[in-house]
Amino acid sequence: MEVRKFDQGYVLRLDPGEEIVSCLTDLVKREGIRLGLVSALGAANDVTIGIFDTAAKKYSACRYQGDYEISALTGNVTRMDGEPYLHLHITIGNPVTGEVHAGHLTAATISATLELFLQVWDGQVGRKFSDTVGLNLLEF
Repeated sequence: MEVRKFDQGYVLRLDPGEEIVSCLTDLVKREGIRLGLVSALGAANDVTIGIFDTAAKKYSACRYQGDYEISALTGNVTRMDGEPYLHLHITIGNPVTGEVHAGHLTAATISATLELFLQVWDGQVGRKFSDTVGLNLLEF
């Protein structure tokens, strides 16, 4: 992972074999980032995407292996119990096979590159588990 810091935040380049969630979590920990906005695009060959079942209050996940363009990766960085909390969604596709998949990003390994912009905001927003919804919601 290559990183460059700017006044507004960070620009990252991930290379083949690197995993998005772990690399971003490492950066957030190392730099003490408490609140941010994520936007990225690139290519991956091993992606695990989930969806939250609101009735059962649990995540289900699917793993996709092959050649995929990351047409959109968006999300945010907050904190929960003092630790980094990444909430990321991704859309991947392959125009040759006609596949398109989207959902909550659990993990993704880069096949070519990832260009990620992390805008950092002053302040902090926390997370708290909601028994009603079954998710860690923003806490102001």
